[in-house]
Amino acid sequence: MFSRMSITKSTGSYSDNIRRLREALDSAEAIVIGAGSGLSTAAGLTYTGDRFQRYFSDFADKYGFRDMYSGGFYPFPSPEEFWAYWSRYIFINRYMDAPEPVYNYLLSLVHDKDYFVITTNVDHCFQKAGFDKKRLFYTQGDYGLLQCSEPCCRETFDNEDTIRQMIERQEGMRIPSELVPVCPHCGKPLTANLRADDKFVEDEGWHRAAERYENFLRTRGNQRTLFLELGVGYNTPAIIKYPFRHMTAQNKAATYACINYGEAVCPTEIEKQSICIDEDISKVLTALVIA
Repeated sequence: MFSRMSITKSTGSYSDNIRRLREALDSAEAIVIGAGSGLSTAAGLTYTGDRFQRYFSDFADKYGFRDMYSGGFYPFPSPEEFWAYWSRYIFINRYMDAPEPVYNYLLSLVHDKDYFVITTNVDHCFQKAGFDKKRLFYTQGDYGLLQCSEPCCRETFDNEDTIRQMIERQEGMRIPSELVPVCPHCGKPLTANLRADDKFVEDEGWHRAAERYENFLRTRGNQRTLFLELGVGYNTPAIIKYPFRHMTAQNKAATYACINYGEAVCPTEIEKQSICIDEDISKVLTALVIA
């Protein structure tokens, strides 16, 4: 119902909206954070421009793609080249710290509150910033995990040691053949645990996190809840955006806050319960920290 009736929330000044959001944070009995790619972009995890050139100029020169995302779909001629690319991709986006402390700012705003995070991001930035891992639900996977490409099992495998070896030992945009990862159960190639099709593995940890999230929502249904949506677009709105709007409409004590540069909108049905800020997330979180 909400997908067809959204309007741009342009009323109210920036300073008034910061004040309202600060008050909502302070008064909330529960906070549900929904994070999309815009949050990591605000933290400096960009997939184009200077950052792409810094780490992938050799691949760009050889294969012609101009951003990390496109490179992730490139049909490399061998698994050795595929993993040379993907090991760098995973390393800089999963194991290196984000350039900007945006996630740390966010944690400082909610660390003493009853919060839960649902995110479509796969870069592990919440845990690296110090968020409680039992209050996190990564719905779309994790760059730090591998899975069977078949898949023959509902199991995932930590990849940090493997990725670091690939980084250290690759030459000429290739890794040694013995480092190409294969499933220990069936011998088929391993791949990143990222939701791309119906082969995505939802392992035991994924299901435990989903259950904790559902329990959090169920037990806070009538509380003063702040649904804080950060950088969520319309690629997968049914995961965060539409449920947040629906739950706000069902709870008159709830507030829906949407911070998204260029896409800060809300449905007319919950306009009076909404705070929409069309601005860079880093700027908004910084203002909230010092407010």
